Order: sequence, then C-alpha cells, then structure tokens
Amino acid sequence: MAVTNVDVDDDVLAEAARLLGTTTKKDTINTALEEVIRRHRRRAAFQRLAERGARGELEATRRHWEDRKAAQRGGNPE
Repeated sequence: MAVTNVDVDDDVLAEAARLLGTTTKKDTINTALEEVIRRHRRRAAFQRLAERGARGELEATRRHWEDRKAAQRGGNPE
C-alpha cells in the first residue's frame, strides 16, 4: 500500500466517516474509495442489463423462470 500525503477537508472527512461508520481517517478514505468503485461497477452493470432488456434479450430468461416456478408449484408451464 502506498503512503500518500493529501490535504483533506476535515468537515467532509468527518461527515464521510459518520456516513460510512468508520473511525479512522485511513479507513474512511479507503472505504469511500471502495464505495465509489462499487457504485460505478453497479451502475455499469445496471446499464448493461437495461440495454439487454431494450434489445429484448431478457424475454427468454423471464419465460424460463416463469416455467420453472410453475413446475415447482406443480402446474404446467404455458
């Protein structure tokens, strides 16, 4: 892990620590950076899923799960 010196706004850091539930500056900064990465990845995944839905690629998956649920209930899939 690299050691980096930066000027950080104390009020912003304190608010981030409160929101993240962290107790040290190091944990607050690392957790905040990790959260930014997770949010970006999640947003990108949702975007890809929305694009697939817009192209109609999820219809077969929806039918599969409906058929599977019907089979588990003892019904006949349509």
